[in-house]
Amino acid sequence: MTIPRSPRRLRAGRAATATAGLLATLMVAAGCSAGGTQSQAGGEPQEGGDLVFLIDSLGPTWVPNNSSISSFQGHIWGHLTDKLVYVDENGTVSPWVAESWDQNEDATQFTLKLKDGVTFSDGSPVDAAAVVANLDIWARGDVERGINPIGLFPKTYVSAEALDDLTVQVDFVAPTLGFIPTLGYHGSILISPETLAAPAEEQADLANDIGSGPFVVESWTEGDEVVLKKRDDYDWAPEALDHDGPAYLDTLTYKVVAEPSVRTAAVQSGQAQVAYNPSPQELEFYGEQGFTVAAPRYLGFVNGYAINTQVAPFDDVRVRQALQVGIDRDEILSTVYTDDWLPAASFIQSNVPGATDHSDALVHDPEAAAALLDEAGWVEGSDGVRTKDGQRLSFTLHPNPYLATSQAVDELVAQQLAELGFDVDIQAYDVITFGERVSFANPSIPTYEVTRSFIDAGTVAGVLTDAENGENWFNVGQSDPTLTELAQDVATATTTEERDPVLDELQGYVLDRAYFVPLTQIAQRLYLQSPDVQGVTYNGVAYANYYTAWLAE
Repeated sequence: MTIPRSPRRLRAGRAATATAGLLATLMVAAGCSAGGTQSQAGGEPQEGGDLVFLIDSLGPTWVPNNSSISSFQGHIWGHLTDKLVYVDENGTVSPWVAESWDQNEDATQFTLKLKDGVTFSDGSPVDAAAVVANLDIWARGDVERGINPIGLFPKTYVSAEALDDLTVQVDFVAPTLGFIPTLGYHGSILISPETLAAPAEEQADLANDIGSGPFVVESWTEGDEVVLKKRDDYDWAPEALDHDGPAYLDTLTYKVVAEPSVRTAAVQSGQAQVAYNPSPQELEFYGEQGFTVAAPRYLGFVNGYAINTQVAPFDDVRVRQALQVGIDRDEILSTVYTDDWLPAASFIQSNVPGATDHSDALVHDPEAAAALLDEAGWVEGSDGVRTKDGQRLSFTLHPNPYLATSQAVDELVAQQLAELGFDVDIQAYDVITFGERVSFANPSIPTYEVTRSFIDAGTVAGVLTDAENGENWFNVGQSDPTLTELAQDVATATTTEERDPVLDELQGYVLDRAYFVPLTQIAQRLYLQSPDVQGVTYNGVAYANYYTAWLAE
């Protein structure tokens, strides 16, 4: 199987290098042997082999609900667990553990028919009762136990009921057109009811978390590595993957290596097979050397800033609008990225069904930005920074550690905005600290840099306001009736034909009010792979699937 590449050619980049000492340290830590890589091979899949995947981080917790949507931990969950449906890189939904489904006319009730014979790795059945337990925890979480609901799971969920051992009825308080696609979201992982009933501190031990996927946990060390071994009795993969039975690989090891240049050099030298998140500028160099490079786009939000409208100076729409048109996105693309990255045309990716082109609202116009700031009463001082009522036009950007290029982008944005009179500080945190200190609606956080995927655009409404326990990204609550109504109409549409015009209007309105300031479309998950690695597939949220992969001899 050919690993997909972007149709746009990558620019030349620089080779990553690392010292011999660093590589020797990595070789010992990862438990791999050194050696050169082989040329790209084809032919029939090979059984056996151990694949080492070098990753930036493994996050702060393994409680399934709290970690399954992580850009790092999601890789592991995708191999330990299954989903009810499969969503491919084109957004096409197909059966998996749910072999069929029906919905009523107004999309408020769905009936799932489950595949017979599916079991968790402890031998217990993935039956209707197990699916009900998972749906309940995805939708509601368990606050008393410190378990969060799954982000973007429909807020309209009422209940699920087991009609028989293999049939589940799911009811919603309002039309929920995106329910079935969202079952393929990376947070919607099937975990055994016994695990779900355990205290959060027990779930935080990955060895206690029982899934039904093609791999099981062999060993793990917090903050260091997770070793998975294949499950010999696995035989219910989605038909879309064109592979039956167990995985080809014997083991799959995720090893934490924080430094990008060490990760890429280890793959180059043959000490590991996959390096996650190499520098975008390095991709073509490695491609020309015979390595496989992949930058799959996911379905979801573009990379950009969700603006906290209750925090000065962004409580003034004119300042938000000045920020919107004051950023030179073409310079970001040409400086930080390669041709594999596309300009933002909305606040959702252009490959999302229902996304429309609003790029006119994002044209760089520094004169218009300056006029908006003048109108808002911000006067340029002798040091070039604008002030109003004794306050400087300042705010802090917190680079998102889940995106390797985030700090470079934020630094460039800070330079661009300085020319308009903004004073922008950069405060970078690691993954754990970022999760503790940076959140939507935090009064000390004026902007939150978004990198989040989703499967169906109907779920977008769940983040825009606090209606139906929404995430309220912009801290507007329901004070903007137009935003509330548009979001509600998108969420409760019963057909895509009904929803798409409203979704178009919603995209335009969010950008007009500058609630969300897009930067670029995103290819968040980047992979540098040895040519020995064959048969990798990518799903709708750009995760690499090694169930289908093998190592060529």
